[in-house]
Amino acid sequence: MSWIFGLNKGGPPAAGDAAGPGPGPPAVPPPPGAGGGGGDGDRLKDKDKWSNFDPTGLERAAKAARELDSSRHAKDALDLSRLQEQSVHLEHQTRIKEYEAAVEQLRSDQIKIQGEEKRKTLTEETRQHQARAQYQDKLARQRYDDQLRQQQLLNEDNLRKQEESVHKQESMRRATIEHEMDLRHKNEMLRIEAEAKARAKVERENADLIREQIRLKAAEHRQTVLDSIKTAGAVFGEGFRAFVSDWDKVTATVAGLTLLAVGVYSARNATGVAGRYIEARLGKPSLVRDTSRITLVEAMKHPIKVGKRLMSKPQDALEGVVLSPKLEERVRDIAIATRNTRSNKGLYRNILMYGPPGTGKTLFAKKLAVHSGMDYAIMTGGDVAPMGREGVTAMHKVFDWASSSRRGLLLFVDEADAFLRKRSTEKISEDLRATLNAFLYRTGEQSNKFMLVLASNQPEQFDWAINDRIDEIVNFGLPGLEERERLVRLYFDKYVLKPATEGKQRLKVAQFDYGKKCSEIALVTGGMSGREISKLGVALQAAAYASEHGVLTETMIDARVTEAIRQHQQKMVWLKNERGEKPGVASRAVPAVTEEGTPV
Repeated sequence: MSWIFGLNKGGPPAAGDAAGPGPGPPAVPPPPGAGGGGGDGDRLKDKDKWSNFDPTGLERAAKAARELDSSRHAKDALDLSRLQEQSVHLEHQTRIKEYEAAVEQLRSDQIKIQGEEKRKTLTEETRQHQARAQYQDKLARQRYDDQLRQQQLLNEDNLRKQEESVHKQESMRRATIEHEMDLRHKNEMLRIEAEAKARAKVERENADLIREQIRLKAAEHRQTVLDSIKTAGAVFGEGFRAFVSDWDKVTATVAGLTLLAVGVYSARNATGVAGRYIEARLGKPSLVRDTSRITLVEAMKHPIKVGKRLMSKPQDALEGVVLSPKLEERVRDIAIATRNTRSNKGLYRNILMYGPPGTGKTLFAKKLAVHSGMDYAIMTGGDVAPMGREGVTAMHKVFDWASSSRRGLLLFVDEADAFLRKRSTEKISEDLRATLNAFLYRTGEQSNKFMLVLASNQPEQFDWAINDRIDEIVNFGLPGLEERERLVRLYFDKYVLKPATEGKQRLKVAQFDYGKKCSEIALVTGGMSGREISKLGVALQAAAYASEHGVLTETMIDARVTEAIRQHQQKMVWLKNERGEKPGVASRAVPAVTEEGTPV
């Protein structure tokens, strides 16, 4: 019957309880000493409880148990009770597992949170270390800059003291030398005065003897001359009589004189022919101002320089030439085509380069010749007109000399509009017209011996026949902002930084941001050409040389730049006045520029 009580604990109520609640199980008396009373009153109350106990409930329960035990559903009820116990046990185990999983999840979350806190801590420590390292580096740089500044001040002070000491020593040495020279001069004057007095005294005492010696020498010289004249006359007379009396000697003398005259005349003509050949092949024509072609005289004067030039390698056509990207791309194509034309022995193309002065036309022509492996020759149009009648001959000599080059010659004509003007409208002399016709005759066909490159600021004044001979026209405009910055940096490095770093010249540069200063200069020099920027670099160098200690400061640079801008503006005013005074005459092709310096 024990399973009945187990069933009543957690299962459904017993069958005997279906009619209504019973009195329940009897109360179990508490153990002795339990509770707070424990006296005789408590024992009386317990006795009353047991005396009022009704056993009918137990009987009914026992009866229900017996009925249930004899019932055919007892086993099912027992199985059902066991399944319920197992279900409760499984639910309890599931809750335990869920609790353990929740505990593990809490532990995992706690580990993640701890890891995240550690990562944040490490990140913050790293950031603090980096900030500390940067601050320490900044302090170290400041200390280094302060040390450099102090060392520079100390060096300048030492240099100033040395210069003062040298000046003092030089002054003392100069004073000593002047004193010695003064004493030497006084002694020399005293010695000369004493010698003159002694010589005058001796001459006064020996005046008679001296006059007698002079008289005897004159008589002896006169007698010697007379005897020589008599002897020469006698010898010449006898020889002439002997020569005239012998007819064979006369004939041989006449024949010798004739052969001598013929030889002199032939030698003179042969010398002229050889001279003209040497001038055409090895010499330099009078119209050519500069050339890279090696002449015989130059090879004899400067053999080492000529050897270096022969051993030099071809250079880039745009080395040291600063142009806009579009123009740079075009002239590079021309350089590549010219070099390939020379290597393939093809026909050269003639080029016209026009634009404002100082934009790099002459420099690019030289670089183009060196890059292509050719010789270059530079002539200017202003040298042709003063030659007058000799201009035609000189022009033919130039082209004969150019055609004799084995490497090919790039003939660069600067200011070509000076003598290649329009023959129909311009008033030119007959000599200049004949020279222009000779030039047109020699350039009428393409040549594989020479390449013609013309440069002009006024291409609209060319004769139409000249325009017909041009194969490529290139416009060299004023540099833009980017090109000006490259030019400023190039010439600042060439004329200021390199002399200062090499230490061979008395030039120093103060401490400031050179790149930023070059950018500022490029920004304010809008409209200036490459030559003007180059002259600005030379002006900065001159400013350093003119300073007391040879140090170029930022204030001096600003002053020179301001002066250069003022001079450029003055030139533009003159140009505008010239255009206003002579509206019918084409002025120099100087395009307008925007504030950034870009040609319009």
